[in-house]
Amino acid sequence: DVQLVESGGGSVQTGGSLKLSCVYSENTWKRHCMGWFRQVPGKEREAVVAINSSDGMTYYADSVKGRFTISQDSAKNTAYLQMNSLKPEDTAMYYCATRPSSCAGEGNWYKWRIYSYWGRGTQVTVS
Repeated sequence: DVQLVESGGGSVQTGGSLKLSCVYSENTWKRHCMGWFRQVPGKEREAVVAINSSDGMTYYADSVKGRFTISQDSAKNTAYLQMNSLKPEDTAMYYCATRPSSCAGEGNWYKWRIYSYWGRGTQVTVS
C-alpha cells in the first residue's frame, strides 16, 4: 500500500502562512495525481488543490487561488502546500491524497472519490 503522512499544521493568526508537507512512500506510482483536501466537522470534504506528477498541471479551488500553492519534490517523495494570507475560513483538517493516474482534468480533480490513498491529516487553525 501507498503511505501518506502529512505534517506542518498548526495555529496561526489571520494573514499568516503555513507550509504543509505530505511524505509519500517510495512505491507511489511515477505517474500520479497528488491532491490536498480539507474538512471541517459536520461538513463535506472539500478539494483544495491538485497536481499531475507527469506534467505539473495544477488545479485550484476558487477559494484558495492566489493564496495557496502546491508543489512536489519527487526526489524527496514529498508534496507541499504553501498557504499564505490565511483566513479563519481556512480552518480545517487538511489531508493529502493520491491516485495512480492523472488528476482527470477540470471536471474531476476535485472529486474525493477518485483518490485511492489518503493520509491521516494535519490540523490547521486560523484565528
